[in-house]
Amino acid sequence: MSTTTETTRGTVELGNWRAGVAGGIAGGLVMGALMIVMNVGVIAVAIPSLYTLAPPENPLVGLVVHVSHGATLGVAFAGLAGLLGADGVAKRVGLGVGWGVATWVGFAALVMPVWLRAVGSPASPPFPNFAPPSLLWHVVYGLVLGGVYSIAADKL
Repeated sequence: MSTTTETTRGTVELGNWRAGVAGGIAGGLVMGALMIVMNVGVIAVAIPSLYTLAPPENPLVGLVVHVSHGATLGVAFAGLAGLLGADGVAKRVGLGVGWGVATWVGFAALVMPVWLRAVGSPASPPFPNFAPPSLLWHVVYGLVLGGVYSIAADKL
């Protein structure tokens, strides 16, 4: 189920925002699990510090915040998938991986270090922060997002 908007130039496909939320939540959970296994400090301190919710360390709060980000970015992904006419599993998964890389560059590497420094977080990384483990996590997020979106797009 997609949302379609009529314009004077034609029809614009906006994607399925519900499938975007589902894919974003699934991707955020899988990515969060990888973060817990590989570097729990990111999910326990850095992520909640964005909203001054840490310290002290709190992996559960970090996971909730992170999955919320994942859901929101999943909606943006759905819009992008609709605008680009990404149909089929391969195109959506490929777009998801690209979206994961884009979110890594834009948010994790560039915005997050500045934001954490601005709020005085003890987990503030250097700027820019092009950390390879974070790239892996974001690629996995995008892979899961694209896959779940593909499955859910025709069902939600």
